[in-house]
Amino acid sequence: MAVRIVRLGSPRAADEGLRLGTVRRPPRGVPKAEFAKQDWYDLWFPNLAPSVETMKLGQQADTPAQWQAFMRRYRAEMAEPERAHVIALLAQLSRQTNFSVGCYCENELRCHRSVLRELLTVQGAVIVP
Repeated sequence: MAVRIVRLGSPRAADEGLRLGTVRRPPRGVPKAEFAKQDWYDLWFPNLAPSVETMKLGQQADTPAQWQAFMRRYRAEMAEPERAHVIALLAQLSRQTNFSVGCYCENELRCHRSVLRELLTVQGAVIVP
């Protein structure tokens, strides 16, 4: 059992399980009934998405220092009790069932899901490499 960190819209792995969309907004131009069929996500879970302000900070980051500022701010948001509890829950669930979390960004290294991967790892999640 494990959690996968994925790019939403990419083809699913055979044993991927439930796909959670940790994004601020649903995919544009896609009817809600098609989200899962088109490999976007099964459940929209914006609780783990960066706030709008933090998301903009990440999108506008051109330098390593600006990217570090985004990551600090996102980590601070994820340290809030409600979100920290969700991360701990997902880490525990990764030991019981297969599921995935993801975002639309092409490059995970320049996406909040890279930080989410770290946070889940710290909580002891089983993560597919």
